[in-house]
This record gives sequence, C-alpha cells and structure tokens, in this order.
Amino acid sequence: MPSIDLTGKVAVVTGSGRGLGLAYAHALAAHGASVVVNDVDEAVAEAAVKSIAEAGGTAVAEVVPVGTTEAAERLVDRAVEEFGRLDVLVTNAGILRDKVLWKMTDEDFDAVVTTHLKGTFTCARAAAVRMREQGEGGTLILVGSPAGQRGNFGQTNYAAAKAGIAAMARTWSMELGRANITVNAIVPVAATAMTETIPAFAPYIEAMRNGEPLPAFLRKGEGFGTPEDCAALVPFLASEAARSITGQAIGIGGDKVALWSHPQEIRTAYADGGWTPETLADAFPTSVGAEPQSVGIPAPKFPEA
Repeated sequence: MPSIDLTGKVAVVTGSGRGLGLAYAHALAAHGASVVVNDVDEAVAEAAVKSIAEAGGTAVAEVVPVGTTEAAERLVDRAVEEFGRLDVLVTNAGILRDKVLWKMTDEDFDAVVTTHLKGTFTCARAAAVRMREQGEGGTLILVGSPAGQRGNFGQTNYAAAKAGIAAMARTWSMELGRANITVNAIVPVAATAMTETIPAFAPYIEAMRNGEPLPAFLRKGEGFGTPEDCAALVPFLASEAARSITGQAIGIGGDKVALWSHPQEIRTAYADGGWTPETLADAFPTSVGAEPQSVGIPAPKFPEA
C-alpha cells in the first residue's frame, strides 16, 4: 500500500473555514502539506488555522471572498510568501441562493456563479500560472456536486456552476497536461449545513452529532457520510500515487467512491439526406428517444419501517 506523503508541498483550499473545506485542509496538513486556509470570516479562518496547528499541521489564513482576479492572486501570493511555492489548489468556496427559475433574481444567479464558477476559474488560472513557472507540475482539485451532474430542483445557479466546473476540469486537464498539472473534479456527498436542510437526512445527521454512527444503508447505499469521509480523496489526488489521474469526475461519500461518466452519445439514428421535423417526429420515439435520460438527484432509499 503506497504511503501518501505530501511533505514539502503547499496547498491553497478556498472556503476552508468550516465543513468540507476544513476537512480538506486538515487532511492535506495531516499528510504533510502546508495549507493556506481561506474564508470570508476572519474569526472562522483563524479558528481553522488554530485547529490544524493543534493537530500538528502547518497553516495560515487568507481572508478574502473568492471570485475576482485580485482575490485569486492574493491566495497564490500568500502561499508563495509564506511557504515559497504552490503545489495544490482545492476550489471549495461556494454559496447557495436557492429559488425556482421564475423567482430567481439576477443577484441570486450572479452571486452563486461568481463564487463557484468564476471563483474556480480565477483561482485555477492564478495557480496554473504559478505552477507552470515553477516547472514541477501540480494539482488542481475542483469541487463539483451531484447537482452539477444531474440537476436539482431550485438550484438553477448552483447546478449550472457545478456543471461548468466539471467541464472546466476536463478542458484544463488537456491544456495543462504537458506541464504535468493534473486537474480533476470531485463530487462529495456529506452531512453538512446544506444537506441538513433535506428533511429525510436531518434526523440521521442529528443522531450522528449525538454520537450515533450513520447506518450502513446511508454510508454505502447513498454514499453519505461525514466531511472527513470525503476528505480522503484530496490528499490522494494531490499525491504522486495519482499523477496519472486527470480529467475525471470522482464521487466520494460515506463508504463509497465512484467514477462519474462523461456525457456521450448513447443512441443514434440516421436519415439519408438529413432530417425534417416530420421524420424526426416519426422516428424519435422508437429510436434515440426510446429511453429518455432521467434528471435530478435520485431520492434516498430508506429501509421500510
């Protein structure tokens, strides 16, 4: 079994003051990396740094909302100023502004897209510039979501941003391959403040906080666990053991890890000379449209009482 040793590596983790981001930062530090913690709340960021130091790790805080080029450059510059280099970027920062389409405002849409999608772009661009200058490769880990893979009711902005992040991972894996920079999207599922709002999960999350383990049907069947369960994927992808893995969307949660498929044609039909609306109407139901693809995140399957 290979040893995952990140000693000497430096990582930036956006949105790492709490939740999944904090778990990623702790996991990287526990395996030897020095970490730049990022949050919009100074007290939260400093508390995260303190918790990493108390666990024997090394971290500093950079308080800035991601999205702009200036914020991205501040994060990269802080890594270089404090630790001399940058090897790993985890783009975890995000917000939610959930509403159905006809109620979603421009502000709701722009805020989520700016933080998730533009924030991922600006931070990845700044990191890629630095990593290419160093000439020693690197790792970009972009945080996606099942909503970006499947869509989710009330999450036009969030699902669109997360789908874009998966597409950027595939694109950048090609563009940065020659520089030995790997780029992957991860798709975590965990008990967080967001999933706690889902009524079906709420009692199990509450029981977990009271010391009870999550049941196996959640950890295995739903791939649902703690943020720490998801964090294992981050140091692995940042390590030499994963240098051949790039351009992938990898799901993790509970006891489950999974590889998501990339969109591809699944059925085709042909018409000599091309199609007309009438021939499409005639052929579609029994050819390419015979088995329409489902949408949305499947509802959790709970055991019968």
